[in-house]
Amino acid sequence: MDSTSLTTLAAAQLEKAREASSGRASVTVYGGQEHRLRQTLIALREGERLGEHDAPDEATLQVLQGEVALHAGTDTWRGGAGDHLVIPPQRHDLEALSDAAVLLTVAT
Repeated sequence: MDSTSLTTLAAAQLEKAREASSGRASVTVYGGQEHRLRQTLIALREGERLGEHDAPDEATLQVLQGEVALHAGTDTWRGGAGDHLVIPPQRHDLEALSDAAVLLTVAT
């Protein structure tokens, strides 16, 4: 059985995001070609965005640290550490309102 400290991983990815010119960093926590589930830890420096993109079939977002805003059409959801969201099946954008780390879970 594998175990990963999301707190430790989030801290490491946030350090990378703060140093990166893009203001973001990510790492796959679980998943890959041989799995139907993929979990990715994404860290964003305050003010950075992922940019609008299509939604996967099924996905959730758990805020591990900081505060984010998910924009989908005319709707906006704001979340902080401990919040969980089912991502709507439409184009959306993720914005870091403070330095933030999120766990994206996608069914592939």
